[in-house]
Amino acid sequence: MNQYDVIIIGGGQAGLSLGYYLKKTALSFIILDKGSEVGEVWRKRYDSLTLFTPNFYSALPGSKFNETKNLYPTKDEVADYLQAYVEENELPIQHQTDVQELHQVTDGFRIVTNRGDFHTKKVVVATGPFQKPLIPGFSQSLSSNVLQLHSSEYKNPTQLQKGSVLVIGGGNSGAQIAVELSRERHVYLSVGHKLKFIPLDVGGKSIFWYIDKLGLYSAGKDSFIGSKIRKLKDPILGSELKPLLDNKTIKLKPRTISIQDDTFQFQDNTELQVSNVIWSTGFRADYQWIHISNLFDQAGFPIHERGVTPVTGFYFIGLPWLHSRSSALLGGVGKDAEYLVNQIMKPVAKE
Repeated sequence: MNQYDVIIIGGGQAGLSLGYYLKKTALSFIILDKGSEVGEVWRKRYDSLTLFTPNFYSALPGSKFNETKNLYPTKDEVADYLQAYVEENELPIQHQTDVQELHQVTDGFRIVTNRGDFHTKKVVVATGPFQKPLIPGFSQSLSSNVLQLHSSEYKNPTQLQKGSVLVIGGGNSGAQIAVELSRERHVYLSVGHKLKFIPLDVGGKSIFWYIDKLGLYSAGKDSFIGSKIRKLKDPILGSELKPLLDNKTIKLKPRTISIQDDTFQFQDNTELQVSNVIWSTGFRADYQWIHISNLFDQAGFPIHERGVTPVTGFYFIGLPWLHSRSSALLGGVGKDAEYLVNQIMKPVAKE
């Protein structure tokens, strides 16, 4: 059995940031990742995806983001950066390793994978929040004549069949996809809340510069500012969508509530028929492989205090609002990683 002091499950930016700080310790560790290469999750996203954070706010600890053609890096530039980060810091990562079960044992944890069992004294789950596509159950009622894709499956417009498209979901991915598709076909955007827009740049500076200077970027989740921000819906970043909604190039629809054959029904009792639908409805976490009690609340969310759980030696990293708004972002996860490594270094109390 492979034995380590620490095992990190997940080789995205959170797991790599943690690895950076663990390299500074004497602890033995490995990063297990089910992908075939570093940055694979980024490469699989839709072709036109770009970050909303500029490159100078997108770096992991101890490294600058590579110079990019554009101020806002593409998804492939992010993947290239992560690959270079692993090589530069000589991080031990094992790919094509699917963690199937995680158990607590007398002296730590046993991790069952498709490539054998691992044992560790301490374990960090860095798989992030985007694990399983979240699609309403009524999607199963949709006629087979309508092509439907989740945003995680969408790559570019050539995947779609001819005709109009309905994008369901009012987040930034849905906004970007709707804008792209509107260049060549009729597009409808269904959202369940009023959209708010924030420009990417103000006065020649990135909006994230202002967010950082105002303390919004690093405000703790339980602080006054943090608690206020958490109650708000995420805004649409950038200026592309709003004028297209204003001039009806993209037609706005309220929340989608049901489907009958090939007809979508909305909250305002209107109906619509389209040839394609993109479910930009987010993701849900999947922790069924973790067979340890006292880790999750009744809703299935991890119980933790800045990533430290009630189970000795068990940690989470890379979750939205793990500590602050920036916890799940490239440029912010490093602070959580440094904090967790300090916690990991504390000796396990003997009972």
